[in-house]
Amino acid sequence: MSETTPRDPVARLREFLDLEEPGARTSTDIFVGRSQPMPSGRIFGGQVLGQSVIAASRTLPDPREPHSFHGYFLRPGDATKPVTFAVSRIHDGRSFARRAVQAYQDGTPIFSSICSFQDDDPGFSHQLPMPEGLPQPEHLPDPADTYAEHPMSGRLLRENPVEVRHANGDIWLTVDEPSPTQAVWTRVRGELGGDQTLHRAALAYLSDFTIQEPVMRANGMPWATPGMNTASLDHAIWWHRPVKADEWMLYVQESPSSGGGRGLSQGRLYSRDGILVASVAQEIMSRVPDGRR
Repeated sequence: MSETTPRDPVARLREFLDLEEPGARTSTDIFVGRSQPMPSGRIFGGQVLGQSVIAASRTLPDPREPHSFHGYFLRPGDATKPVTFAVSRIHDGRSFARRAVQAYQDGTPIFSSICSFQDDDPGFSHQLPMPEGLPQPEHLPDPADTYAEHPMSGRLLRENPVEVRHANGDIWLTVDEPSPTQAVWTRVRGELGGDQTLHRAALAYLSDFTIQEPVMRANGMPWATPGMNTASLDHAIWWHRPVKADEWMLYVQESPSSGGGRGLSQGRLYSRDGILVASVAQEIMSRVPDGRR
């Protein structure tokens, strides 16, 4: 595995998702992935989500696309070390296939998940409509430019392969008006090609980037809150329709509840023309030093 990190953020994303296979395939398949450097030194959760989807997909006997994913973050990962993925082939049926994926560092599990794949079958079809009246992404500021000189946020946003534009203002430094809802335009910063599995893995990656924010926004807590401690506890994704992760998607998010040091966020990802392509849910740990929340 090369130690040289490409400058282009999307080339880096491709490198993180292009897992190595160090051994022969058995009942448990082993893959190894690079870790994305992070200012905090902790692995970005979306990285492990995307890599787990790729690892699971590599073990399928026939091409199928992931339709659901459920995972638990067990321990913080070290962004200076690679991640080993062990995949168990727990079910291969006529229409569905399921894989259990365990992610390890230094022999210790840091993430556990199950990913389900399905053939493209006919059936019922409906969706909740995309909200109307929101500003288009071209009319919104790019946080990578707004916070270019900020010592932490600037680097994180500048080097991230994911682009975001908040429709109702970001919460990097302040929360202008507490609310349990927000909408974010998001996409991968460059073209990914035509591989649908790669697009779905990239969606898994970007789905973790802003999903904590409705909990924080509801409680008036920006990312810059001194001493605030947040961590993802679990994450679920349902892919409903084909995805183009390198085109703008509207990520509509809400937090129905927070309490007991935890908060729940839910999200829906729409293509720009209003097609609901995926749904997301995540519970987080959220603590502040003075115990206000």
